[in-house]
Amino acid sequence: MTGRVQSGGASAALIATVGALLEPLEAALRPLGPVCVAFSGGVDSSVVLAVATRVLGASRVVAFTAVSETYRDDELAAARALASALGVRHLTWQTRELDDQRFVANTRDRCYFCKATMLEAMRRAAAASGETTLIDGANRDDLGDERPGMRAAAEHGVRHPLVEAGLGKPAVRALARALDLPSWSKPAEACLASRIAYDQPISAGRLRQVAAAEDVLRELGLGPELRVRHHGDVARIELPADSLERAAAPALRETVVRRLHALGFTYVALDLLGFRSGSMNEAPRTERSTRP
Repeated sequence: MTGRVQSGGASAALIATVGALLEPLEAALRPLGPVCVAFSGGVDSSVVLAVATRVLGASRVVAFTAVSETYRDDELAAARALASALGVRHLTWQTRELDDQRFVANTRDRCYFCKATMLEAMRRAAAASGETTLIDGANRDDLGDERPGMRAAAEHGVRHPLVEAGLGKPAVRALARALDLPSWSKPAEACLASRIAYDQPISAGRLRQVAAAEDVLRELGLGPELRVRHHGDVARIELPADSLERAAAPALRETVVRRLHALGFTYVALDLLGFRSGSMNEAPRTERSTRP
């Protein structure tokens, strides 16, 4: 894994397609100079990190990863492995979101407080390392959802090379595969706090409960792209459409219920709409969850 486009055996049409995706991203990155990349290890930030390294050189790129109870250990391990393979300096920072009562209160602006604190730490780390530009892995498809974190990014002057290049998720995955990045097929992830219903306080215990429940479902072969939404005593399970019928079959259903009961959930519900990102935003706004 070097960040070079893998062309062996690829058709001319495929190579041309990848080139058409890569060129605008390289053009967006080239004038930025030394950069600090907000790097989660997911497919979007991995592509940005790899292409920034390819265009600017490893010595002019720093990866910055925020670590907390909302971030799975396996995600951190994957981020470290890719940064090492690319030869870039990798900085990690303990965010301690659970010390911030604004975050713990879990209003709809939760992501704003988390992102603003993280970006301030990232700005200081970048300045100390000589990087002057902060960039992240937001892509064009991120612009249509409710994302308070994007407001924090704008306030901190963060650039979004994938957005500037006009690339959405399918294009990003195509580039990740062409660059031979291990995350190319990785399902979309979000911080564990996004699984907890708005206005329900976030705690380390609830975050662990959600992570353990999702591990159970993946172990049973219902993933990899799934969510367990935490609604107090209720675990609301979102699965891909082709897994819904299998999950409802008596034997597997009984196993899921028993194991999620063991994790502390009283009720286990299967969401018939299936998996979709940002489903907590479907709930009506309340006075408490609306920013003044």
